[in-house]
Amino acid sequence: MGDDDGNLEEDFITWREQFWPAVCEHFGVEATGEESSIRQYELVTYSEIDKNKVYTGEMGRLKSYENQKPPFDAKNPFLAPVTVNRKLNQGGERHLMHLELSIASSKIRYESGDHIAVYPANDTLLVNQLGEILGADLEIIMSLNNLDEESNKKHPFPCPTSYRTALTYYLDITNPPRTNVLYELAQYASDAGEQEHLRKMASSSTEGKALYLSWVVESRRNILAILQDMASLRPPIDHLCELLPRLQARYYSIASSSKVHPESISICAVVVEYTTKTHRVNKGVATNWLKNKEPIENGHKSLVPMYVRKSQFRLPFKSNTPIIMIGPGTGIAPFMGFIQERAWLKQKGKEVGETVLYYGCRYEREDYLYRDELAQFYKEGVLTQLNVAFSRDQEQKVYVQHLLKKNKEGLWKLIHEGNAHIYVCGDARNMARDMQNVFYEIVAEYGKLSQQQAVDYVKKLMTKGRYSLDVWS
Repeated sequence: MGDDDGNLEEDFITWREQFWPAVCEHFGVEATGEESSIRQYELVTYSEIDKNKVYTGEMGRLKSYENQKPPFDAKNPFLAPVTVNRKLNQGGERHLMHLELSIASSKIRYESGDHIAVYPANDTLLVNQLGEILGADLEIIMSLNNLDEESNKKHPFPCPTSYRTALTYYLDITNPPRTNVLYELAQYASDAGEQEHLRKMASSSTEGKALYLSWVVESRRNILAILQDMASLRPPIDHLCELLPRLQARYYSIASSSKVHPESISICAVVVEYTTKTHRVNKGVATNWLKNKEPIENGHKSLVPMYVRKSQFRLPFKSNTPIIMIGPGTGIAPFMGFIQERAWLKQKGKEVGETVLYYGCRYEREDYLYRDELAQFYKEGVLTQLNVAFSRDQEQKVYVQHLLKKNKEGLWKLIHEGNAHIYVCGDARNMARDMQNVFYEIVAEYGKLSQQQAVDYVKKLMTKGRYSLDVWS
């Protein structure tokens, strides 16, 4: 019932409104209907005298990186040195990048199709602006201690630490805040109109939901933008730190094969930057942070906290099984690993099945990613088909699905007679659905099946692991 393409929290609140009265009725208790603001943590600050003791504890996340011992995972990331950071596209407004991280000393193992998780840091400029608008000293050493002594969660993030460290490494300050955060913050707006505006957006009324959607979600207002647009809203920084969600790891499909690069992991990503409806420039946290990670910074190696997340996006067990790879834009990433691995298998004398790539970009001269590498793989016969759609090089837009439709018969033979595996990587909202519809069309036409039978045929491919998705929204 919850759909995070919309507003998952709103879905939950709508469900809860029906659930809670039903529970009260079942147990014969009366619901008061009052919602109260309760602080979960209490603030403890440290004087100059105490500071020496504090530094022996975990002083922000940075302290936990001193002992780099495997196994590396979400709670114990590896600090991987950046060895390569190059721009992939030749022109255009966007910045598409290729990074290589060394895992030589980590004992980390990965397979083609896995994901790399990266822990980014927030932009210093945003952190400073938050401190300034709240009139807070970001260097204060503090701890947020749980008031519930029985709780396993002693602090919302590693404490003691400074406000600067919390806002830089631990807290999500760039995403639009959820309605529960707005509800809690409303009490700190001294202007009655602004307080009502916040409370309305946090309510479950139809008008409130619509207001939240337009004023916060669609306008992409983060916490700083909300504070800038509400002059009377000045919450204490410790309560804000308690309310903000944790800064999450960002996942990228690994763009290399461990057979060829056992001591290195490649990332292919587009730097996110856009102008909001309120004419602010919003920047993606991780991609902008990675963009500035040159191999050597101020005489030191640039380090990226990371770990590997296993995936089900895998090459077929038998190397002679044909594969059909579909990936527009940075969706090419996992396929670079697949193609590298198939080249390696070929060198080892293994029989390698047809390796077919459908790839889309905007302009041939601007953002044809890995152009030379792909041309070389095609020349060597590793790639048996290289189908590239340049969507904006001509008046009529040409996308990957148009190329698939041109080759319907050949695709059907590969799938039905060759038992080919299909892989789709890229945007979940539109592209993945468009691809599925093309395959329904191919199966219905050449398998002489009804629409429903074609849908069932494709679903069966998915169940058997012969139609795999690596998509994001």
